[in-house]
Amino acid sequence: MESEPTAELIRAQLRRLRLKAELSQEEFGKLVHFSGSQVSAVELGQRPLDRFFLKRADEVLGTDGLLTSLLKLAERDGQPSWFRPWLEAERQAQQLRCYQPSLVPGLLQTEHYARAIIRSDDTLSEDEVEKRVAVRLDRQSILTQPDLTTFVAVIDEAVLRRADEGFRGIMEQQLAHLVACVDRSEVSLHVLPADVSLHIGLAGPFSLARGSDGGWVGYMGHQLGGTVIDKDEDLAVLQSRWESVRSEALCRRQSVDLMKGLMTSWS
Repeated sequence: MESEPTAELIRAQLRRLRLKAELSQEEFGKLVHFSGSQVSAVELGQRPLDRFFLKRADEVLGTDGLLTSLLKLAERDGQPSWFRPWLEAERQAQQLRCYQPSLVPGLLQTEHYARAIIRSDDTLSEDEVEKRVAVRLDRQSILTQPDLTTFVAVIDEAVLRRADEGFRGIMEQQLAHLVACVDRSEVSLHVLPADVSLHIGLAGPFSLARGSDGGWVGYMGHQLGGTVIDKDEDLAVLQSRWESVRSEALCRRQSVDLMKGLMTSWS
């Protein structure tokens, strides 16, 4: 999903930089491992912008990542209007909290896990699937931002046990990734055990972000989109529900032990 004005800017910059380098479409195509006709199609907007193509173009043209950075901007601006305020709050957050009863949180997903989840929507083309995977992985860069002090996630144990024969390999890799993530001081993951059968989190997933000004923003996703929460009374409810699910979850060490145990039992 791309913002068309920004995508047009990328195409214009690509053409300008190619001409400045005095390269024909055929010459440039050989350098980036595309045909001349493919380069033409990209510049004319007849072919979707390709991350690999733009990465190679940045390398060949010596643009220090300009084109791929613009692609990230285009993908972000192409997000639905209801999601953009949350993306902004997420990027600027000093603290992030997330409860997920059914999936690994997007910020902690591996590429293969994200692709499998996104691909389960059979209305999406393969190109759209790959774009959404790229956007999701790009979002994870916020976990390395110096301003983010903590990201705390609570997930139901059932999320970790969802691994039939066709999904087990992906899930093993995902569990290993979660264990590695928890080794970082700013990331904390807590598993809500299966024997806690009734809890307020069953009402659905939600996230909370605290900005540098101390204010909180919430987000609740659902089948048709999502809702950004900024009213004080609603945020107070989500904070209360967060404290409830967090108090029922295992501690960090117990959660890691559970994940490692699952990996061992499957191997």
